[in-house]
Amino acid sequence: MNIDEIMEILPHKYPFLLVDRVTEVEPGVSAQGYKNVSINEEFFKGHFPTYPVMPGVLILEALAQISAVAMLTLEENKGKIGLFAGADKVRWKVQVRPGDRLDLFAKIDKVRGPMCTATCYAEVDGKKACEAKMIFALMNDDADK
Repeated sequence: MNIDEIMEILPHKYPFLLVDRVTEVEPGVSAQGYKNVSINEEFFKGHFPTYPVMPGVLILEALAQISAVAMLTLEENKGKIGLFAGADKVRWKVQVRPGDRLDLFAKIDKVRGPMCTATCYAEVDGKKACEAKMIFALMNDDADK
């Protein structure tokens, strides 16, 4: 999926859309993609100007977004949004810096009603940068009503 297709699925827009490309998706099962990390990211102005590092919470958000892609590509979920409900067993292992490609992986573990859990991880150059168990809720997008 290119960026136009991703923006049709995820409600996020610049500067908060953190998935540049989806390379694999099995609806309701898993998704893979990546974010190209650029020095032009707004957050690098303050985190940290002399040693730019992608904030860990934004890496976690990128994992939540790739997880949402796995669920929102199911026909019955089209038009819904995924709301981040929690994260367990979060570990950051490698710093993510400008010029890195942050590879994102999500596997859906369980779906119960509108609630989903996923096992996720992110890598840079084949090294695990972050891992987490994600929890999110699928909701109708009532923003236009």
